[in-house]
Amino acid sequence: MTNQLHSILLQKETEVQALYQRRKKDPSSPLAKLLRGEISVPVKKSFSAALQQPGLSVIAEIKRRSPSKGLLAEIEDPVGLARRYQQGGASALSILTDEKFFGGSLQDLIQVTEALASNPLPVLRKDFVIDPIQIAEAALAGASAVLAIVAVLGAKTATIIKSALALQLDVLVEVHDEEELNMALDAGATIIGINNRNLKTFEIDTNRALNLTAQIPRTILRVAESGITTPALARAYHQAGFDGILIGEALVRSEDPKFFIHECIN
Repeated sequence: MTNQLHSILLQKETEVQALYQRRKKDPSSPLAKLLRGEISVPVKKSFSAALQQPGLSVIAEIKRRSPSKGLLAEIEDPVGLARRYQQGGASALSILTDEKFFGGSLQDLIQVTEALASNPLPVLRKDFVIDPIQIAEAALAGASAVLAIVAVLGAKTATIIKSALALQLDVLVEVHDEEELNMALDAGATIIGINNRNLKTFEIDTNRALNLTAQIPRTILRVAESGITTPALARAYHQAGFDGILIGEALVRSEDPKFFIHECIN
């Protein structure tokens, strides 16, 4: 595990502790009530259903920066960008909510889900989830799904999946190799994302997803992540049996993300 990832997880632990402190100080808050089961969240748009649509589903990501490449794009209007993604034919949205390392925020997620409340696009909260309280926070913010990274969670993956399902959220379970894939399947994952990015080196191998996909049962929805920079590669993943692809950097750096998505799915 790189020092960068270690730093990210230390930050997440700090954020989780702050959430628990907030819950303790304000027991009447929606977060506290949701965790006690006193309130429920509305039924969400189905992330899994979006991936089951005919053709290749594009999960279009709002991402300002990354630890490895720094600033990717100045995104002053996440709602406007989300609408452009929808116009291009995206099936779902992914919004990075980590602030310190990726320049995102939970407010980005809230703004988009509120502005697109009547829109059919489900939204994935993209963050380093390590505790069920983050899932409750995501549910209140309007997310339809959360990310669970097996390399981060290990044996806790099943707990995170169970917690999300209890709040009617889908889970994109991220893996990088055969060992993590087997852990994801044992944990009950129904949507598996294969990340082409090595979390230890941050290097990308776009063959990683292609090499691993044959080991995923056909009953499992599969998503290719990272390094998808051309429509040709997107179509190659579809031909290899992927239900969806998650695209971030290529879209936020594109002069015409609507056209880029259109080219990926047509």
